[in-house]
Amino acid sequence: QVQVAESGGGLVQAGGSLRLSCSASGLTFGNYAMGWFRQAPGQEREGISCISRSGGYTAYADSVRGRFAISRDNAKNTVYLQMNSLKPEDTAMYYCAAGRADGYCSGSWRSTVLYSGNRGQGTQVTVSS
Repeated sequence: QVQVAESGGGLVQAGGSLRLSCSASGLTFGNYAMGWFRQAPGQEREGISCISRSGGYTAYADSVRGRFAISRDNAKNTVYLQMNSLKPEDTAMYYCAAGRADGYCSGSWRSTVLYSGNRGQGTQVTVSS
């Protein structure tokens, strides 16, 4: 049984930073691409980042590019999302999800991450102005 669990959310002032962590078990972690998506109240889910199985390729939504950085430690079955220069509009529930089992972030990585059957319960990030 695949289990995915996010942690590290919280309340931060605008301009601040947070680091989210995501641990996964029940799958061969090092084979999978991994990603993050978020959902704010009343808004559609937004795929924000993907990382390939080796960590050598990363992809970002325009809304977070240059401010967020995704990374992974395959030895720890963990993926991270470093979030800098946070803005109030980054306030959302953040979810981690397993991407493609072949380990690639394809051109459709957003859909793969958004509709993954292997995702966590989310961690809340609130950015105050």
